[in-house]
Amino acid sequence: MAIVTLPEPEKQITLGISSCLLGHKVRYNGGHKRSSFCVNTLDNFFHFEPVCPEMAIGLGTPREPIRLVGELAATSQISGQSSSSAPDKQLEVRVVGTEDASLDVTDALTQYGHQMSSQLAHIGGYILMQKSPSCGMERVKVYHENGHPLGESAPGAYARAFMEKNPLLPVEEEGRLHDPILCENFFTRVYAYDCWQKTVLAAPSYAALADFHATHKYMIMAHYPQGYELLGQVVAKGSKVSLEALLGEYLLSFMSALKRRANRKSHTNAMMHILGYVKKSVDGKERNQLLKLIEEYRQEMVPLIAPMSMLRCFIESHGNEYIQRQTYLNPHPDQLGLRNRI
Repeated sequence: MAIVTLPEPEKQITLGISSCLLGHKVRYNGGHKRSSFCVNTLDNFFHFEPVCPEMAIGLGTPREPIRLVGELAATSQISGQSSSSAPDKQLEVRVVGTEDASLDVTDALTQYGHQMSSQLAHIGGYILMQKSPSCGMERVKVYHENGHPLGESAPGAYARAFMEKNPLLPVEEEGRLHDPILCENFFTRVYAYDCWQKTVLAAPSYAALADFHATHKYMIMAHYPQGYELLGQVVAKGSKVSLEALLGEYLLSFMSALKRRANRKSHTNAMMHILGYVKKSVDGKERNQLLKLIEEYRQEMVPLIAPMSMLRCFIESHGNEYIQRQTYLNPHPDQLGLRNRI
C-alpha cells in the first residue's frame, strides 16, 4: 500500500511569544519554561517572534525575582450615591523586586510594552507565559508590600501595556492552550485576524468588507448566533459611514464575537444551516448518516471533526460557491488537529 504524505504546512503567520516558552534561558533563575506544544507542534505552522521584556529592560539572568505589589485604593463615589454606600475599590499595582523593594520596573516594562506594540504590528497573535509579573495575560498574583498575598490578581505589566495598545489582537497564555476549547478558539481567532489583514486591510473597500462578512457567516454564527445579524447591520451602513470608521467598527465587533466560545449547541446549529444548502442533492441514506453524526456530536459522543469531515465532503461535491467559501468549514489547518479534541 502506498504511503500518502501530507504536504508541509506553510508558515504564513508570525506569532509573538514569550522567549522562555521556546527554551531560551531567560528566566530569573537562569532557566526556561520550554513548551513542547509550542516547540514541537506550533513551530511547524508559525514563525515565532520571541520576546523577553525583563531581559530587554536590562535585568539580566540570573536576577532577583520580581512580583506584583499593590493595594486596593478607594475611588471617588459616583455623584448622587448614598454616603452609606461602600466606595468602589481600584487595584493599584507596581512591579518590584522580591528582596529589594526599591527595584521598581513598572514604568520600564510598561514603556517596553508600548514600544513592542509598534514593532510587532505584523504578528497575528501572541502566546504569553502565565503567572509572570511581566508577561502574564491575567490572574497574576498580587502581594502586599510585606509579601503576603493580597487576594487579588492582575495582568503582568508588559502584557497589560501591550494588550492596551492591541486590544483586538488574539492573545493567549501557554497554560490555557492545554484546554482544547480555549486552544481551538485562540487559533480560530488567529487565522481569522490574519485573513482580515491579508484581504480587507490589504486593499480596503466596502466591497472587500462585504465579501469578508459573507465568507465568515457561519463562523460568526457558531461563536455568537446573533452576531451575524448585528455585524450585517454594520456592513449595511456602507458609504453612509467613512470606510475607516466602518472597518474599525466591524473588526471590533467581529473579534469580540469570535472571542465567545463556540459550544456543541452553537456548532450543531451552524452545521445544520450549512447542511440545508445540499440536503436535496445528497442521497437520503448519506444525509441520515451525517444527521446521526451531528447528533452524536451534540451529545458529546464524538468530536467535532467527525460530522465536520462528512459535511465538508458534501459541500465540496454539491455546494455552490458561496457555501464552499465559508471559512467555518476550514478555519485552521487540519494538521493542527484542533477539532479532533472538542
